[in-house]
Amino acid sequence: MATEKLDATGLKCPQPILKIAAKSPSMNEGDILEVTGDCPTFEKDVKTWCDRLNKNLLWIREEENGVKRCQIQF
Repeated sequence: MATEKLDATGLKCPQPILKIAAKSPSMNEGDILEVTGDCPTFEKDVKTWCDRLNKNLLWIREEENGVKRCQIQF
């Protein structure tokens, strides 16, 4: 089980989700993808993507300057 990081700060919708989707084929079952983003719809978009694709959103937190960080388990 590996943890990968993906920085999507500075990208606007739908680019963060497109980056997550592009990364997902290289992820194995049980792997964790930690994503950072600052798009205003980042939290809602990540939750929707995880629900649609049956991925486990472990947590999502707001950090400094409107940046959010989340972990998705594959």
